[in-house]
Amino acid sequence: MPITIADVAARAGVSKTTVSRVLNGKGEVDEATAARVRTVIDQLGYVPSARAVNLARGHTRVIGMLVPSLTWPWMGEVVQGAVDVVESEGYGLLLFTCNRGAESMRQFAAQVSGKSFDGLLAIEPEGTLDYLADLYTGGLPVVLIDDRGDKPLMPSVATTNRAGGSLAARHLVEIGRRRPLVITGSEKFGCTQDRLGGFADVFAAAGAPIDPRLVVEGDFTYECGITSIQRALAEGVEFDAVFAHNDLSASGALQALRLAGKAVPQDVALVGFDDILHAAHTEPPLTTVRQPMRQMGEMAARRLIAHFDGTPLTAEPNILSTTLVVRGSTVAAQPERST
Repeated sequence: MPITIADVAARAGVSKTTVSRVLNGKGEVDEATAARVRTVIDQLGYVPSARAVNLARGHTRVIGMLVPSLTWPWMGEVVQGAVDVVESEGYGLLLFTCNRGAESMRQFAAQVSGKSFDGLLAIEPEGTLDYLADLYTGGLPVVLIDDRGDKPLMPSVATTNRAGGSLAARHLVEIGRRRPLVITGSEKFGCTQDRLGGFADVFAAAGAPIDPRLVVEGDFTYECGITSIQRALAEGVEFDAVFAHNDLSASGALQALRLAGKAVPQDVALVGFDDILHAAHTEPPLTTVRQPMRQMGEMAARRLIAHFDGTPLTAEPNILSTTLVVRGSTVAAQPERST
């Protein structure tokens, strides 16, 4: 049977609390007693569990990560970036999803109450921003990843959504497109407003303001890309380009254009957003605005671990630049351009 802290306490003639204090350097234990306890530890070959020692010291060396779902196309990149940093620094990662809605959040809240992790990385599940802010103000170190344009009053790592929309627009203007159909994300997300705003500003400055009929609210799904194109064609709306607010809806738009007999990019140029792995393997390959997803996960994890090492954790955001990746859905490939 393994040697326990109770065995050490019995052999040394002290309480388990005294042994714990000796192990963790906490509390007042006279030197003679401490020396006796250490001698017994050596004699018995007692090895305290890392988790027990860390808990006694007030930390777990575990980082929690809360995400809406692992099925989001770019989620793996963010998580992998965080994992790379967390593991390299000797921490563990405890991953939570919200696949089961309120029940998932109840289980997550129980882990928070049990102090199962030292700090939290979060890609905000819908409707949880206020709760995450309460955790942060209550003392839990939290770093939000991909703030969706909400500009939360807590530490965050985000990307340049508005500038990314501008990149897409400038590219389309440069290749002579003047009537872009825009398939947005949900209007409730700040990133949707930022991407649309940056895009519209460039076209307005070019003397071709966006026709409101050409702005279609989507939901970031493949299906919304298909239905948005089908509806526009059925209503006789003329467009020579499509800017979809993510690559998944752009892929749906590409499929709908192909089925309608529209050549891409000859008839309609197409730009997405994210640069998920799939984007380079559509036919033609998708021009898109790349979000640095892995780097966002890495930076968020570094920021949290730096806090554990003594760097103050402030609400100032870290912003990473988006990059335009030109592929065959607009023109022949060109070098990438950053914001």
